[in-house]
Amino acid sequence: MKLYTFFRSSAAFRVRIALNLKGVEYEPVPLNLPKGDHRQPEFVAKNPHRTIPVIDDDGTVLFQSLAIIEYLDARFPDPRLIPLDPVQRARVQAFAQVIACEIHPLNNLRVLRHLRSELGLDEEHIKKWVQHWIGESFLSLEALLEESSGRCCFGDAITIADVFLVPQVYNARRFDCDLAAFPRVVRIADSLRALPQFARAAPELQPDAE
Repeated sequence: MKLYTFFRSSAAFRVRIALNLKGVEYEPVPLNLPKGDHRQPEFVAKNPHRTIPVIDDDGTVLFQSLAIIEYLDARFPDPRLIPLDPVQRARVQAFAQVIACEIHPLNNLRVLRHLRSELGLDEEHIKKWVQHWIGESFLSLEALLEESSGRCCFGDAITIADVFLVPQVYNARRFDCDLAAFPRVVRIADSLRALPQFARAAPELQPDAE
């Protein structure tokens, strides 16, 4: 299995964690997003949306981290990251989607580039933009965790919610977000990052890390 990745991409970080948790060996194929590798014809042929992560599982090519992890959960069901119970499944996916759909799209590379190049925002205003949108959604995640969390986001078993949370907290720290108001978010993320499967997926340990 090949994983098209970029060390600093939080979406690729999620998939690296999931692959590690499931013990799936994969070949990383680093793409340099700032240099535009994802816009090269060979990659666009695999993913016309020109985003990462992308996996190539013996010719089966899939993109979007949530879809990839759902595929991995079906293909390699131990350990299961998406519960079978329909209520728990919906709750876990809703938590993950707050990150994937509410936070990440507002703070990814192409949005930040547009804010710089087209709207003329300087780095201080870019940072404030990121901090605002992360803080808005972390408030809701912190409230959800008050009812659902144990050692992990939902009880004591790792789910897709945890797989999405850890990279987002990493991103929050990269942009100097004040996390004092989110003790549960921080506790869970920091505890999980110490696990080998999460630690090996960290951006700074990837072959393309700068």
